[in-house]
Amino acid sequence: MDVSEIVQPGIRIFGILMMEPMTVLTNLIIAAVCFYGLWRVHESGKKDSITKFMKGFFFSMGIATICGAFIGHGFLYILGEKWKLIGWYTSMISVALVERASISHAKKLISPGLGRFFLVLNVVELITLMVLTTVTLHFKFVEFHSAYGFLVVVFSFHLYTYLKTKDEGSKYMLYTNAVLLVAVYIFNKPVILDVFFNHRDLAHLFMAWGIYLIMKGTLKLGTYPDSVDQEKASAALK
Repeated sequence: MDVSEIVQPGIRIFGILMMEPMTVLTNLIIAAVCFYGLWRVHESGKKDSITKFMKGFFFSMGIATICGAFIGHGFLYILGEKWKLIGWYTSMISVALVERASISHAKKLISPGLGRFFLVLNVVELITLMVLTTVTLHFKFVEFHSAYGFLVVVFSFHLYTYLKTKDEGSKYMLYTNAVLLVAVYIFNKPVILDVFFNHRDLAHLFMAWGIYLIMKGTLKLGTYPDSVDQEKASAALK
């Protein structure tokens, strides 16, 4: 069964029809976790470039999921397909920011030239996929960007960092990838637990969990277990 054919019934609120109400709600749950993460990271007092990238991630992903809730699902029947691009673009920017933070965090452990290459590739990749999304109006390029960003870039750089330094924050980022991999699988399978709770809603809950783990990882970046030489590990990432 094609998951795109699964349609959640709408409900009327004060006489206004809202389509896919549970999908709207689960999108808003993701947004709430994003803004909670933004607040926690801001309260941590960290001011380095990696933290700034991650704050940008939480903010833009929160905006993207709010757009997805109301423009991409709840009131799409009023606004039309092209309005989806607002949320899609914003989510792609947010993924690019967490990629950039991951590359920057590992940059001191790789050659300067390789670090610059991946940072440039980060921008080229984002622009290319945004253009393809604009031309085709197809969500598959947004999905590909998210999958590539997290399951390839974020996973690879944080795995490398963790293996080199045992960084606690990188460990949480690896946990995040495991959770998001489950979300991607569910999102593309016709899992319908109820007429008002389908595969999108379940995947959104896993995404919210994944973003919570990203927050935990961001707060712990640069900390190490007691078994690791603290000075050597810290010096490697400075």
